[in-house]
Amino acid sequence: MEHIPVGVHGFVRLDDSMADDMSVVNAARVSFARQSSEIHDELSGKDKGLIRFLMQNRHGTPFEHNSFRFHIKCPLFVAREWFRHRIGSFNEFSARYSEVPDEFHLPELSEIRTQVGKPGSYSFEPVSDEIAMDARQIINAQAIIAHAAYREMIDMGVAKEVARMVLPVSMMTQFYWTVNARALMNFLSLRMESNAQLEIRQYAQAVSEFFKITMPVTYEAWIDNGMTAP
Repeated sequence: MEHIPVGVHGFVRLDDSMADDMSVVNAARVSFARQSSEIHDELSGKDKGLIRFLMQNRHGTPFEHNSFRFHIKCPLFVAREWFRHRIGSFNEFSARYSEVPDEFHLPELSEIRTQVGKPGSYSFEPVSDEIAMDARQIINAQAIIAHAAYREMIDMGVAKEVARMVLPVSMMTQFYWTVNARALMNFLSLRMESNAQLEIRQYAQAVSEFFKITMPVTYEAWIDNGMTAP
């Protein structure tokens, strides 16, 4: 599995990785000038126990000696939340140099919600079908109008970096993200929480699937530890 679609236009793709559970074991055991098996897909019971010990006691640095490189396509507002996680490297699509395609995030009717409560303690509740349909139509109409204005300015000869100013945060962008397992667990623990925004939760869930496949013992230890990053 190299590609998980998210919504109509989005996806999460694991472009490459230099990551496995053995990297955690050997990074920890170097403290004693020791190394586990050279066969990187076979862990002993002691190896698995060590990973669990490190996770439970929050000895985090052994989880940093690996690397995941993801290719993400998501709405701009999701990317801006993602980029707040600074323990990682990002390279993003540039609307200064390339024309923005006519691709925008349009939420499903079930994803239209209302905000209830005070700052810091919001909850989100569903709205009536009528409101959901109206809101979805407004979002779609504004995206169409915005891209038409963008296209008009491009055709007039206006620079892309100026024309892009009319585009909404629902426009799709894409980026590469390189991150180690410790930072990845931190990202997932925050963005898979029920109080995280729905749209970034959907992307975080896709990312977690690649983590589960690539480092299954570490993933299981993290889940069993309450998804607390070490």
